[in-house]
Amino acid sequence: MAGLLWAIICILVVVWLLGFLLHVGGGLIHIVLVVVVILVVVNILTGRGARL
Repeated sequence: MAGLLWAIICILVVVWLLGFLLHVGGGLIHIVLVVVVILVVVNILTGRGARL
């Protein structure tokens, strides 16, 4: 499950970077970034981050 979470995080970061660099999506790009940050924090706080 932790691998799937990290895959989702990586995909969201890539989508955010593409949207940021190509100026597509407006405010949606920043929402994606917030979701990524929340997923990373939850992953770290639940202790799943130690099993990379």
